[in-house]
Amino acid sequence: MVESLGSIGSLVSSPWIYALVAVSVLLDIFLPVLPSGVLVIAAATAAAGSGAAAAGRVPQDVPDILVLTLCAATASVMGDLAVYRLAWRGGERLDRAIARSRRLTTAQERLGGALARGGGALVVLARFAPAGRSVVSLVAGAAHRRVREFLPWSALAGLAWAVYSVALGYFGGQWLGATWLATGVSLVALFGAGAGAAFLMRRQPRTTEAS
Repeated sequence: MVESLGSIGSLVSSPWIYALVAVSVLLDIFLPVLPSGVLVIAAATAAAGSGAAAAGRVPQDVPDILVLTLCAATASVMGDLAVYRLAWRGGERLDRAIARSRRLTTAQERLGGALARGGGALVVLARFAPAGRSVVSLVAGAAHRRVREFLPWSALAGLAWAVYSVALGYFGGQWLGATWLATGVSLVALFGAGAGAAFLMRRQPRTTEAS
């Protein structure tokens, strides 16, 4: 039996939902196991369901969809920049750690080539792939890529992910109501996008920078 999202009702009706979403999205670059996507989708689902119950008028005690999106996107960029700056200052020890990791070395080659060509679509793809955001921010900082090369793509990636996640929850909630089924269907779509992004990243050609 599909149950209502009553267990998060008190949380969703509190202004603290924005802070919790922001902290979760900010920190999941360090701990990718944090359920930031689940939280964003659940909040958007509850907002859509409550809005439908109010005959098309969203009450004041549910998250504002625009604010929720901006919180998630802003926190995503802040987390990216935090890892970027830490990796920038990582020094030779971090360089050696990356050199020992085939995955990080490959990511560094691909990201460096993409940013040098002005095509940071790889950064956007990585935002959807599992742990991809962490890897891209790490190698961008370790390679001392200029912030003006990385930041615009990080902002686009964070906004794209936030819009997609909120839209999934919101339209899922309108379609199926504020139920766990709606949240589950939306999460399947989110994880599907992550799997597709990971597949596309693996197909990116390896490019070694000349400089």
